[in-house]
Amino acid sequence: MAFLDEIAAALGVDGLDERGVEALLDLARDVAHGTERKNAPLASYLVGIPVGKGMGMADAVGVVAGLASADD
Repeated sequence: MAFLDEIAAALGVDGLDERGVEALLDLARDVAHGTERKNAPLASYLVGIPVGKGMGMADAVGVVAGLASADD
C-alpha cells in the first residue's frame, strides 16, 4: 500500500486502511461484473465524494453495490 500512502500524502488526505482497500476492490469487482467494466473506477471515484464529506465508507459502498446488483 506504499503507493496509496504516497498518493494520500500528496493529496493531503487520510490514507486507506486495509478494510477500505478491500471494500473498494470488492466494489470495483461488483460494479465491473454487474454493469460495464468501465464503470468500476468511476464508481470508486464517486464513492469518494460523499466519504470525503463525512459519509461512512461502508454506507457509500453499500449504496453503489446495491445499484450495481440491481442492474443484473
